[in-house]
This record gives sequence, structure tokens and C-alpha cells, in this order.
Amino acid sequence: MDPVLLTDLYELTMLEAYFAERMSGEAVFELFVRKLPPERNFLVAAGLAEVVDYLTNLAFGDDDLAWMRASGRFSDSFVDALREFRFTGDVDAMPEGTPFFPNEPILRVSAALPQAQFIESRVLNLIHYETVVASKAVRCVLAAKGRLLVDFGMRRAHAAEAGLLSARASYLAGFDGTATVEAGRRYAIPLYGTMAHSYVQAHESEMAAFEAFARVHRESAFLLIDTYDTERAAHEVVELSRRLARDGIPITGVRIDSGDLGLLARRVRRILDAGGCQSVKIFASGNLDEHRVRELVDANAPIDGYGIGTRMNTSADAPFLDCAYKLTEYQGRPRRKRSQGKATLPGRKQVYRQRHDDGFTDFLTLASEKREGTPLLVPVMRGGRLIAPLPSLAQSREHARAQVASLPSRFRALEGGATQEVVVSDALHTLAAEFDACH
Repeated sequence: MDPVLLTDLYELTMLEAYFAERMSGEAVFELFVRKLPPERNFLVAAGLAEVVDYLTNLAFGDDDLAWMRASGRFSDSFVDALREFRFTGDVDAMPEGTPFFPNEPILRVSAALPQAQFIESRVLNLIHYETVVASKAVRCVLAAKGRLLVDFGMRRAHAAEAGLLSARASYLAGFDGTATVEAGRRYAIPLYGTMAHSYVQAHESEMAAFEAFARVHRESAFLLIDTYDTERAAHEVVELSRRLARDGIPITGVRIDSGDLGLLARRVRRILDAGGCQSVKIFASGNLDEHRVRELVDANAPIDGYGIGTRMNTSADAPFLDCAYKLTEYQGRPRRKRSQGKATLPGRKQVYRQRHDDGFTDFLTLASEKREGTPLLVPVMRGGRLIAPLPSLAQSREHARAQVASLPSRFRALEGGATQEVVVSDALHTLAAEFDACH
């Protein structure tokens, strides 16, 4: 359960002001990204499941109310009223795994103004982070061309929650698994792991470490071979595999974590193959990202899988998005912001994706409009409750795979610069002009 006070102070100060003014009419807020980072051709929607969990369980507990009262910032009547605070609104959103583009709402909230306002910070926090990671991870998936990808990022993630959510977001985007155990338990993501250099160093010899580890992990022994001399270690693996074969213990694979990965992988592959270890896989890690993976894949390096961590789960080249959660309607009347560089369009909106021979066109329309194509925002919650179970993570992962595969090749390229025009409907332009004429 999310701490309810994990929010910005201004959400509470506005909440008290709304309480004092008795402002509780229905408000519509939409979450969108203003522009793509230069390195991205599209983004992948993620984080909806965590948002639903947050909204479903949103409540102020006794400890929260006691702290607010003791802080001296809030009136007793306001604090007392928060005891009954719950989210009872509606949510429409793009399914997780859906590619999207600038200024397209990926989530719409319709609720009493205090509710819709208060959730802003945490909803942005959840959607933003998982979307950032999923949008980076999918690029690694595209670069790997079907090779095994494992999330190795927990130890350098920005705190524990980021480690968990990056494992989830990368799996959604097409990674095959994670090394983060709690993510395996919580989200049923396949777990992968090898050994540490310290394990090898703690033994009297590398061979002794390899054999002890393999005898403990008889079904899945992956040996780390670059602690000392990678090629020598590969010869030791060949020798050990013959000895262990008599006891029915296979060596599953070897991992290389440093040096010239392409060169070392070729040399290790030759050693393993010459020694009859053709079935032993080679797994590589060490400061990898989609560009380094692409280089290795394009060079036909004999690497069967990659562990990718820091650069993926911090999205090192594009670590944040210019995203916003803005009011677009209040009490049935349109609202918009006209700040320079941050103007918004009024009214509750929908995105229609219309496919054609050359790809597709996205149309940004009023929610009341009907247009050919697939509406991307779908009903998720009504009256504060799910209208149907959300897709499983596995189902969302398959949705992401199919949706990304359907993108024109220019979007799936790792180089940025592909553009997708989002066509704004005439009705939406007209509504904006009418609003401006009155304000």
C-alpha cells in the first residue's frame, strides 16, 4: 500500500482550499508527454497496474491524520474530513505496452476535483518511471534480435522501488527475465542469475569455485569466467564439464562481464566447441545498452544472451520525460492552459489510431467524436472500481510485442528523428478557439 503522504505538499494545500471553498465538481485531468527526447522515436505506455493499485487503496490512516494534525499546517475540520477520503472516480487509459507519441493522453481521470487533483503527484511518478524504462528497454529488445535479455539493474537502481518497477517495465517491454528476486515473486517474472567474482576469489582456485558451484546448482550452473584470465577459465570449464558429466551434472553456460566482449566471446566459443561443449551458452554483461548490443549482434558475436542494468533502468541517455497531468474540463466546461511553451488543449479527449498501407495516422479528437480506427484510451475504472481485471503482465508483454512489431521500420530504428504527426481534429481546434475567445 502506497503511503498516502507520498505526495507534494501543494496537493494537500490545494485539497484544503477546495475543502474550504466547497469545490467538489467533476474534473477531468489528462496525463501526456509534451515531446519526445531526441533519442526516442516513440514511447511505450507503462505503470497503469501500479496506478490502479494506488487508487484502489487510497486512504488516510490514523498515523497520517495524526501527523497532519501535529504539523500545525492544516485545520482540524479538514483533517477530520480526510478520514473518509477515497478515490471514487473514473479512469480511461492506453493499455500497458501501447506505443504512443507527443501530446496524446495516455491516461484520463474523471473525478471530484479534490480526488482528481490530489492523486497527481503519485500517478505521474508511477507512469513516468515505468514508461521511461519500458521505452528504453524496448530499444534493447529491438537491438538484440531475439537473444536472451535479463534485467541486471537493481543494485544501481535509484532505490528499491525503482529496482522492482524497472524489472517489471523491462519485462513488459520484452526482456526475458530479471535477477531481482522480489520482482520474480511479486510479478512472476522468470529469474536468472550466475555467480559473483567474490565467490571465485574466496576459493583457493578458480576450478574449485566452478566445481563447488556446479555441484550445488546441478540444473542451472552458469559460471563467471572473467575473474582472472577468461580464456584459461574457458579451458577449465571444458575440463570440468567432462568430469561432471560422469555425475550427470551439465554446465549450462558461462558469463563474461568485462573486456572486449566480442573478441572474448569468439575465443571462448572456439575453446568450448573444440572441447565438446557446444551446448554451453555464452552470456555477456557489463555497462551494456542497446547500441553496444547492436554492435555485438551486427558483428555476429557468438553471444546467446545479455544482462543489461544501469543504462537501462536509469534510461541513461534520456532519464526523464517532459510529462504533465493537466485539467481539461471542470463541471462540464472546457479548461486549458495557455502558458508559453506549455499550452494544452481543452476538453476530454480520445486518440484514434488509423492504420493504412504506409503505416498509421493518429488522430487526437474530443472523446465525444467518432472516427475510423482503434480508440487507444479504454475504460479501466468506473466509480473507483475496476470494470474488469487488468491484463496480466504476460498479456501486456505480448500486447507490447505485437504493437511494436506493427510500427513502421523507421520508428524501430535506434537512431532518433522519425516523426509521427498527430492530427488534431477540427472540433478540438474549434473548442480551443471558443475557449480563447472567452478568456
